[in-house]
Amino acid sequence: MHGPYDPQHGWRCNPHKLLLDPYAKAIDRPLRGAAWQYAYPLGHDRRDLHMDLEDNAEHAAKCIVVDPAFDWDGDRHPAIPMEDSVFYEVHVRGFTRQMPEVPEHLRGTFLGLASEPAIAHLKQLGVTSVELLPVQAYNDERRLVDLGLGNYWGYNTIGFFAPEPRYLSGGDPNEFRQMVKALHAAGLEVILDVVYNHTCEGNHLGPTLSFKGIDNRSYYRLTEDHRHYLDFTGTGNTLNASSPAMLRLIMDSLRFWVEEMHVDGFRFDLAPAIARNGHGAFDHRGPFLSAVAQDPVLKRVKLVAEPWDLGDHGYQVGGFPQGWSEWNGQYRDRVRDYWRGIEGSLGDFAAALCGSHDIYGPSRRGPRASVNLVTVHDGFTLHDLVSYNDKHNEANAEDNRDGESHNRSWNCGAEGPTDDAKVLAFRERQKRNFLTTLFCSRGVPLLLGATR
Repeated sequence: MHGPYDPQHGWRCNPHKLLLDPYAKAIDRPLRGAAWQYAYPLGHDRRDLHMDLEDNAEHAAKCIVVDPAFDWDGDRHPAIPMEDSVFYEVHVRGFTRQMPEVPEHLRGTFLGLASEPAIAHLKQLGVTSVELLPVQAYNDERRLVDLGLGNYWGYNTIGFFAPEPRYLSGGDPNEFRQMVKALHAAGLEVILDVVYNHTCEGNHLGPTLSFKGIDNRSYYRLTEDHRHYLDFTGTGNTLNASSPAMLRLIMDSLRFWVEEMHVDGFRFDLAPAIARNGHGAFDHRGPFLSAVAQDPVLKRVKLVAEPWDLGDHGYQVGGFPQGWSEWNGQYRDRVRDYWRGIEGSLGDFAAALCGSHDIYGPSRRGPRASVNLVTVHDGFTLHDLVSYNDKHNEANAEDNRDGESHNRSWNCGAEGPTDDAKVLAFRERQKRNFLTTLFCSRGVPLLLGATR
């Protein structure tokens, strides 16, 4: 991509670095952070202001042209009403990674999730909608690679049209379609957790893989000095959904996954960051939410917001318009507080049990707007919730600084593993209390599935 390399004015074109096409339908390899991904010489003083002249074509990931034809053989969306839905949040790799009934070469892949043993497990659970943690192509941060770690969760997207290569057993992008077709045949919906709020390109010192090197000033929200990035996401950058180019790409991507990949809905990570207007304020009449409201394709699928980001007025539980449901973080907090015995929590618990009308009534939305959750991929699992008072993230090599510290958890009398039979029995009872509450509450239940 030829153009100006002038970071102090927001331009970061570097023709020595190959870029991924933002509309690529497939990428030839998993991305792992490395020196070839940077458009400036690493280690240089004020280094991002200097263009690196070394050609990275030998190492750069490549886009693949794919044949769009696929035999769907009469595939139909299950079209389960929101009020009858039970979401099951799973990680594609983690769900089948330790499932012995799944053929070993398929474990951790889309086809593993589509296998008969995996589907039988889902049907036995009684869930209706499988919500997949991010499956669009992503990058491992170089910092993690240097620590010998990787980005397991996938919230570091770079290819909004391409399935993540790590989840392909044979390298064929159509394996995603095969999975959707198999799940639909079993009456199960496929919901994608999508990350249109930021990319893996990070801040001004991050890598250049696609958007930065094409039109940095259009794709990202920049500060007044144009060198740096507005960050409502905690990741170093925020995509500018108010820009015509970025808004068009987001809408094209969403329609692609519905029309070409047959998915049944989306959960939008840090949704307020996408719904901010040109002035940076959350606006339910802004460009993104207005575009979605009038789109005939997206009107027929489920739309669920994670209704918070890290910017000003970013906590928007109850703030999304008609047609949207939301992850109800207040439900989670109220239920956790009640079952750990916090004084005065009964009233809020009763409101949560009855559909959170105090939250969704002002926008004239009923309980179907509330996706009720007790545990999700963020933070503690259900077992952790009743086993620990404090987080223990030492394995992440960040000195236990990462992650939420106020988890509203209770260890039931002993921190972590224990041989105390009374504590263990109490923990199991507490788990049943949480699950019974979840499935008896008005609203749409979300159950956390296998993630490791």
